[in-house]
Amino acid sequence: MTLPAPPMSLLAELTHRCPLSCPYCSNPLELERKALEMDTAGWRSTLEQAAEMGVLQVHFSGGEPMARPDLVELVALARDLNLYSNLITSGVLMNAANLDALEKAGLDHIQLSFQDVTEEGAERIGGLRGAQGKKLEAAKLIKASGIPMTLNFVVHRENVARIPQMFALARELGAGRVEIAHTQYYGWGLKNRDALLPSREQLEESTRAVEAERAKGGLAIDYVTPDYHADQPKPCMGGWGQRFMNVTPSGRILPCHAAEIIPNVTFPNVRDMPLADIWNHSELFSMFRGTDWMPEPCRSCDRKEIDWGGCRCQALALTGNAANVDPVCSLSPFHERITEAVERAESPELVYRRF
Repeated sequence: MTLPAPPMSLLAELTHRCPLSCPYCSNPLELERKALEMDTAGWRSTLEQAAEMGVLQVHFSGGEPMARPDLVELVALARDLNLYSNLITSGVLMNAANLDALEKAGLDHIQLSFQDVTEEGAERIGGLRGAQGKKLEAAKLIKASGIPMTLNFVVHRENVARIPQMFALARELGAGRVEIAHTQYYGWGLKNRDALLPSREQLEESTRAVEAERAKGGLAIDYVTPDYHADQPKPCMGGWGQRFMNVTPSGRILPCHAAEIIPNVTFPNVRDMPLADIWNHSELFSMFRGTDWMPEPCRSCDRKEIDWGGCRCQALALTGNAANVDPVCSLSPFHERITEAVERAESPELVYRRF
C-alpha cells in the first residue's frame, strides 16, 4: 500500500478561548472548554511527531492562541524542530513584553486580524470595546520588532464597501501582505450566513477594489472569495487529507477545521494514536482522499484533480450528505441550494460566538 505524501501544514488550535465573539468565526458551535485542552506535554509531542512526519509549517491559532501561557515555549520548540511558525492572532492580548518573548523564541510570522477599519464596525463584529485601539498598537509593535506581518480582514455584507480603506490602513501600518478574506460559511459563519453573505454586486465591487490595489504594487495581496457566488468549487484545504491537518484544542486531528460536523465518523485523537497513523490510516482521513470516492459528475470531470471535489463540509451543510457533489459546482444536482441561499440572504440579528 502506497502511503500518502506527508502534510505540508499543521494548524494548531491551542484553545477556543478568545476575548472576541465574532459571528463569522469558523470554530465549531460547540466550543471546547479550557478543562479539555491538551497540556503543554501533549502539544510538544504533537509538534515533535509533525516534524518527524515531514510537516514544514505550524500555524498557532485558536480562539486566541495568546491566551495560552505556554505559547512562547511551543514557538521555541517549533524553531528547534525547524518548523516555520506563524501566529494567527487578534492582537488584543499582545504587549511589548510578550511580543519580545515570542521574537526571542524564534517566531517567523504574525497574521494579525482586523474586524473592520472603523472602531464602530470592529466593535459591532468583535464585541469587545477598545479592541481596535489594541490591534493598532499591536500592529505598531509587530512592525517595530521586524517580524513579518500579514493583516487579515474578514469581509462580509456590513464592511465589504470599506476594502479600499483596509488597504490604506495596511500601507499606513507597514504590512508586507494583506489578506482580504470573504467570510467562509462554516461554524458560526454558517449560523450567521443570511446576515453576512454579500450580494453579487458587492462581491464584484470588492474584486474591483482588490484588482485596483494590486495594480499599485508594493503590497502582496491574498484574496479569498465566497463560494456562494461561484460556479466552480475551490479545492478545500488543497484536497481532503492531502496537504493539511488541523489539531483541535483537545487533540482531535481533522482534515479541515469544520470536519467535526460530519456525522457517524470517529475523530481520532493524538492522545490515543500516533499522528502518522492518523494521517496514513485513519478512516477519517481516507474517506474523501483522492478521487475514488467521487460520485458523478465529479468522477468524469477534467477538474477532479484540481478542485478535488470541492468542500465536503459545504456539501453536508447544504445537502445533508458530505459525499454529495459540492453544490457550488454548476454541474451539481444540488446547485439550486446555492441559488436559494443567495436569494434568501437578508439582515437578521447576528448570533455572536460565545461558550
